[in-house]
Amino acid sequence: MTTSGETTPTVLFLCVHNAGRSQMALGWFDHLAQGRAAAFSGGSEPAEDLNPTAVAAMAEAGIDIAHHQPRRWTDTDLHTADVVITMGCGDTCPYVPGTRYEDWPLDDPAGQDIDTVRRIRDQIHQRVEALLDELT
Repeated sequence: MTTSGETTPTVLFLCVHNAGRSQMALGWFDHLAQGRAAAFSGGSEPAEDLNPTAVAAMAEAGIDIAHHQPRRWTDTDLHTADVVITMGCGDTCPYVPGTRYEDWPLDDPAGQDIDTVRRIRDQIHQRVEALLDELT
């Protein structure tokens, strides 16, 4: 995306089910970026619904991700992204040569209690803040 001759950085958050980590990362990113950058999220094997504990943990932080829907990443997502952040998808995550990749080794919130998911939420928050500082 181009605005006034400047390119808006675009990030793609990937995990297997696109129901927890990548959705929390997208929620934080959208909340913190305030239009300075764009983001998408996707999964290699999307779940039917978001992880309800992740939704609750984000709501506690004032971010509503309940309207998000898990989805499969697309080729357009991959080729649009300046940075791809992977979270636990290993070899199932796609690779596009020339695109910057980072792997964030975060615990999967699936099946975890709210205290554990809060910790994961806060780790994601810190990583998203650092990424935005770097990109913008």
